[in-house]
Amino acid sequence: METLPKTSCRLRVNGDVRECLISPSTTLLEALRYGLGLTGSKQGCDKGDCGACTVVVGGAAVLACISLALAYHDGPEITTLEGVARHGRLHPLQDALDVTGGAQCGFCTPGILMSAYALLLRNPDPTRQEIAHALSGNLCRCTGYTKIYQAVELAARRLRETRAAEPVA
Repeated sequence: METLPKTSCRLRVNGDVRECLISPSTTLLEALRYGLGLTGSKQGCDKGDCGACTVVVGGAAVLACISLALAYHDGPEITTLEGVARHGRLHPLQDALDVTGGAQCGFCTPGILMSAYALLLRNPDPTRQEIAHALSGNLCRCTGYTKIYQAVELAARRLRETRAAEPVA
């Protein structure tokens, strides 16, 4: 078996520039989990069907298990689950998943959270139908999705309230 040569890959992740050695066939998920130790994104189906590996790249949800890491070398900002909380405080979406019981066993939760996070970045007031569409690529076997949808609605409301309360510069 021939070993592919390793190359350095520089990724902008969670506000930092990080480097890891990868082969040309290394997926973004493998680079994040095994190269950088960011294990929040889960390795599920490895074919883009379950959504457990979802990360946010340049504001859009991306399936990291079917994306090559080298495609993001010196590229746009990648946000993983580890980068959602800020300054030691949970993001309202993380808190809402807890409060509503939307996080069950937790395996799918990171991917669901990242898909919802991408939705809220582009749409601060999504309808239930828009939430369902945004999460349609994320499979959860523990719940009927209602509590997850409620969590996204709660987070959206809290984010809007926070923005409305901020002083205008």
